[in-house]
Parts: sequence; structure tokens; C-alpha cells
Amino acid sequence: MERQHLLEGLAALLGDSSSHPLPDFAQVKAARWRHLPLGGRLEGVTRVDLPEMDELLGIDETKAALDLNTRQFVAGYPANDALLWGGRGTGKSSLVKALLQRYAEQGLRLIEMDADGILDLPEILAALQAADPEQRYHFALFCDDLSFSSDDPGYKALKSLLDGGVEARPDNVLLYATSNRRHLMPRHFSDNEEYHRHGEEIIAGETAEEKISLSERFGLWLGFYPFDQAMYLDICAIHLRRLEVTADAGEWREEALRWALQRGSRSGRVARQFARHWAGSRALAAQ
Repeated sequence: MERQHLLEGLAALLGDSSSHPLPDFAQVKAARWRHLPLGGRLEGVTRVDLPEMDELLGIDETKAALDLNTRQFVAGYPANDALLWGGRGTGKSSLVKALLQRYAEQGLRLIEMDADGILDLPEILAALQAADPEQRYHFALFCDDLSFSSDDPGYKALKSLLDGGVEARPDNVLLYATSNRRHLMPRHFSDNEEYHRHGEEIIAGETAEEKISLSERFGLWLGFYPFDQAMYLDICAIHLRRLEVTADAGEWREEALRWALQRGSRSGRVARQFARHWAGSRALAAQ
């Protein structure tokens, strides 16, 4: 008996999914893939950060595109994998989580995985199939801040998922990834040496084509850009209202602009951080 307990404990530590219960997706809206030495396991997430779609400003076109794709997906129609790329703090991951908020009741479930989890993609798909044998749910694999080095083994694993390997991907699984890099891989100055001219056309070399080809395997390729000053202040106002601050904009406008200048960015993340600072400092001073 003691030996059996020891083996079960070792299996759980190394990642044997059979030793760990699968999430009940009727009870949880999201799960996390935990990468372990011998594979990994799905762990349900009971507290999920779910922003409201209407609170994401300045990205109306990208919101509409990804929302339409997600509606197709949860309705059981063909839909595309999506790469959300652009500046830090511009709402990429918030948009994916807002879609879960909007479509969870229609069967959407979010599976968060990190870069290490990409190597476990066959195990993740098998675990999802076991957790939902009747395929009542639609799973969006969510990889936040995705990027690869030149020799990263996860690169080929992801290409196999996107283009299809020998084993077909389930129809109720797609991938939403975010990245600060447009092509997911670093670009080097030496890549330019491979470009050559064919008449009036510039032809990319093999290295550059390989780096570009991965991002092009995503059916949707959505860019996120820095906000202008007016949009940044509007977002500050929304976050302040969420914190139940009723002050007039004239009271905090200049400080919000200085806050953004000090951080070298006007983004949704910076706006949220300013709002928390301003609301907290004023509440403390009043106390």
C-alpha cells in the first residue's frame, strides 16, 4: 500500500494526467495546462479575470474581427486561429478574456498554456478530448506573449498544430495567441543579406521566409497600436469609474499625462495602473 501511494505521488509530480482529475467544464470557464517533466495536466481555474468587451476602447475593428470569428466558432461553423500582435499593454490578452466573458454561456472555454506547453500540444488535445468526450464545449487555446528563439523546438510543434499533422485537430479547438513580435521570431540584420532582386520584385531569402511563414499560418492576423492622447484619457476615465471615483477629469488629467510620459507609453495597461494609483492615493489622503 505504501509503495502504491509512493508511485501515485511520483506520477502526479512528473505529470501523469491519469493521476489528476480532469476539470469539470460545467463548473469552470477556464483551465491552465501545467507543464511537467513527463507531460503535464489540465488544472481548472476558479477565479478568472474577465473584463467587459465594452471597456476595451480604441480597438473597435480588431474587436469586431475577433468577435465574429469567435461567434462562428461557438456556433459550430469554420473559424480561424488568430495571432494578436502589437505594443505592450494595448489590450491583446484582455480582448481574448473578454470574449470568454461574452461567450462562456454558449460553450466557450479558455485553455491557457505557456511556451513550454506548446511542446505538449498532442497531450493537451488528448486531455481536452477526455475531459469533453461529447464535445459540448469549444476550446480556445490561449498562449499569451508568444515568441520563439531561432532554434526553439516549440516552433515546429506550433507549425504542426496550425497546418495539421498526421492526427487531425478536433473541430472544437482553435488557437488564440498574443505576441509583441509580428513574426513571432527575432529578425537579424544578417537576414537582409539573403534578399535578392528579380526584375522589379524583391524576393526574401530562405531564413526570412521561414520566419514570416509561421505567423502567416494564422488565419487572422490582428495588429494593436499605441493610443493617442484622447483615447488614453478616455480609458483612464473608465478605470476610475470602475474604482468608484467620481472626480472631474480636470482634477486628474495632468497627472495622468505625466504618468504616461514617465512610462513612455499610452496604453490600456498604463491607464489602469494610473487609475489605481490615483484612486488609492486619494482614498488614503482622505482617511
